[in-house]
Order: sequence, then structure tokens, then C-alpha cells
Amino acid sequence: MVAVAILAAGKGTRMKSKLPKVLHGLGGKTLLERVLDSASAISPSRCLAIVGYGSDRVRSTLASFPNLEFVEQTEQLGTGHAVQQLLPYLEGFTGDLLVLNGDAPLLRPQTLQLLLETHRQNGNAATILTAQIPNPQGYGRVFCDAHNVFQQIIEDRDCTAAQKQNCRVNAGIYCFNWQKLAAILPNLKSENDQNEYYITDAVNYLDPVTVVDVEDYQEIFGINSRQNLAEAYQILQDRVKEEMMVAGVTLVDPDSITIDETVTIEPDVIIEPQTHLRGKTTIASGSRIGPGSLIENSEIGENVTVFYSVISDSTVKAGSRIGPYTHLRGHAEVGEGCRVGNFVEIKKSQIGDRTNIAHLSYIGDATLGDRVNVGAGTITANYDGFKKHPTVIGNGSKTGANSVFVAPVTIGENATIAAGSVITKDVPDNALAIARSRQSLIPDWKPISNG
Repeated sequence: MVAVAILAAGKGTRMKSKLPKVLHGLGGKTLLERVLDSASAISPSRCLAIVGYGSDRVRSTLASFPNLEFVEQTEQLGTGHAVQQLLPYLEGFTGDLLVLNGDAPLLRPQTLQLLLETHRQNGNAATILTAQIPNPQGYGRVFCDAHNVFQQIIEDRDCTAAQKQNCRVNAGIYCFNWQKLAAILPNLKSENDQNEYYITDAVNYLDPVTVVDVEDYQEIFGINSRQNLAEAYQILQDRVKEEMMVAGVTLVDPDSITIDETVTIEPDVIIEPQTHLRGKTTIASGSRIGPGSLIENSEIGENVTVFYSVISDSTVKAGSRIGPYTHLRGHAEVGEGCRVGNFVEIKKSQIGDRTNIAHLSYIGDATLGDRVNVGAGTITANYDGFKKHPTVIGNGSKTGANSVFVAPVTIGENATIAAGSVITKDVPDNALAIARSRQSLIPDWKPISNG
């Protein structure tokens, strides 16, 4: 059995925020959610978050993790003190304890699996995750023998010139035999400049202890400031985009594109510059997205073109063309082979196959059939000041320029709406509806002069 404890009690003063540090967002998830996701991959028998500052907010934010236990650390007196709070919660537990940091969101699940496997294969009392970093200045150095048996940790300021050549640093991630750790936790001392209890001191009481180097040193990157948050986002983006390109996705200008790791893109998709893909978005093969587009929590079918447009919580089916300057939102559904063009907004509507809405229109709370042609400036007036009402337009119908449909209203199949009409009543199949005043002319008319 393995239990996971995540240190998440700190305020994060350098973040300059009322929000607890572990709740700051990184690529669509909080820092703590990212740590929890990595930990879940090793299927722990128990998962505990040690919380302190803003604990109520942390608890409510993570309510979607039903098996997560919360341990309160009312005073933040160091990492050792935080782990001491586990003693009553893990009483009688006989497995291993994995200690993670809630502000280190870039750890890969396979790294945690390697740490756990090494710990068990060697029968260790403790195993320390370390990293070989190019510039270790400021970090405590970890020293071990040729078999990776731990010897000591020396702080940077205390290292000799020779010792500073060692690039192995402590990642602050540990795996412990819980029963052995629990026996010595009460003995930790706070004899240091900070008057705090450090979990690193516990290692000195345990044997055997070995170290494991993480393959990618960037995984141990910790968040202490907004600058760190931006750096972590760039690391995460580099990972995601590398994986996308290896899998057959073309990113025309990767530096100007952002893609959440929750996005799924099939091979032979082209992503143009200044495009941003968010949430649970899927894009099928052959589509071309961008330039200048934002797509969030949406499903894009095969061979779709989207440029200079915003799509959120919506679906676009195969072969449709979206943009420029189109806005799809509120669970809009666009059928196959459609054309949705310049300055068109579609909200909470279903658009049938091969339907065209080419310019300057608002379609809200509507159902349009197949092969409908929507003229420029068509509006569904769906809101009466109190409630939203539906508009239905049947297959093959055509709306003239500057038509307004005052919902609720139903237009039959193969109907034609004359330009400039305000439709307030249902229109049957195959009918022409004209709802505008007859044009009047006054010949030789001149305005009356006020002079």
C-alpha cells in the first residue's frame, strides 16, 4: 500500500495574492490539481492534502476529488512539522508514504512510479528524488556514493568550492517507510535559523536511504512567484506542443500558439499562428485552425476550417467553414458542409447540414434545417425581456437580408422570407412571406426651410 501526502498549507507570500498558492492556475488546472493528477496515476490507497492558509477555499475547490482527505496544519512550522500532522491520521498504516509538494506541478506520473519502485526494490527506509540541474546555485547539494546510497545534504552556502561542482540537488520529494518514519517524527528538532522542523532532518535518522535522479530536471520546478508560474507554463507548453508535433500535428508558429494538455488533436491538423486551444477540445484530421482563433471545450470535425473566430462549448461537424470573426457559444451545433461567415454569432442553436449563414447575423435559441440560406443581417429576436423563445426554420428555406424573426415563430420548409421583413407569425411550407410597409414616393418633395 502507498499513501500520498501533499504539502499544501503555505500562503505563497511572493505570489502577492489572497488566493492560496496551490490554487493558482496553470494551463487550465490549479497547481494542486496537477499534483493530484500525477499522484492518482500510481493508484494510492490514501491521498491526504495538508492544508493551512485558506484551507476552506482549498477544500471547496477540490470537492471534485471525493477520496481526498484534508489534514489541518494550523501553524506552518516547516515541512517536518507538516508531516508530523499525519501521525493521528495514519495510525496503524503499514505501507509507504509518498511526500509531494503542492507547488511542484510538473512531475510526471512515471517519475513517481520510478521513485516508488526504487524504494521498494531496495527495501529502503527512505528514498529521495533528486535532480541534476545545469545551474545549482542556491540549492542544497545531495551527496551519495557510487551506488546512490545517501550520505548527506549540504546547503549551498556551506559547500566548499569542490562540493559546489556537484549538480545533484534535492527535489523535496520523498518516499518513506511510514512505520519507520512515524517512529522518529516526534524527535525532530527546530534548531535552525528559521526555528522550523524540516523533513530532511528525518532522513538522518533512517537507514537505508538512496537517491533517484529525475530524468528531466524541469519536473522538480517549484512555484514561488508569478514569474515562476509563467516559466512553468512555458515548460508545460513545450511538452504539449512537442508531443503534438511528434504525433503528426503541424504547428505553423509554435511560439505564438497555446494548447492545453486536455486538448486532443488528430494527425494532419494544421494550427496557424495566434491560435489558442483550451479545455476538453477535440479537433479531427484534416482541419485547419487559425490564424487568430480561440477554441474552448468544443468538438471540431474533419476537414473544418476556422479562422479569426471564437468557439466555446460548441460543435462543428465535418467540412464546415467558420469565419472570419464568427462567434459560436452556448452549445451551438453546426452541421456538415456549412458556411458560417463574417460577424455571425450563433448561440444555443442547431444548424443543419449545408446551411449558409454568411454575414452579419445573430442566431440564438434556434433550430435551422438543412440547406437553409440565411441572408445578411438576419436576426432571431429570441428574448422578450423575461424569457428566451425558439425560432425554427425548415429545410431549404431562405431568409432575405435584414430579416427579423420575433420568437417564438416557426418557418416551414422551402419558404422564402422577403428582405427587410419582421416575421411575427408562423410561415407554412413553400410560402413567400413579406412583412414590411409598402414603399411610398412623394415626387418633387423638398424639406421646408427653417430660414
